[in-house]
Amino acid sequence: MARSSRMSVQKRLRERKKAEKAELKRLARRRTEDEERAGAQVAARSDLEAYGVIPTFSDPPSEP
Repeated sequence: MARSSRMSVQKRLRERKKAEKAELKRLARRRTEDEERAGAQVAARSDLEAYGVIPTFSDPPSEP
């Protein structure tokens, strides 16, 4: 009888550990989704022109 009681305790511990692991995964997924939404800013054309990523229309084309 003691053996079956111990098996039940071990089963509950396994189930609790599994549930905690799933909760940690859910929290991590939520955290990464929130960070992605917060960092979803897009540069405007004027910003790209200021950094020289795209040429402005007023700049003469440079020839090598």
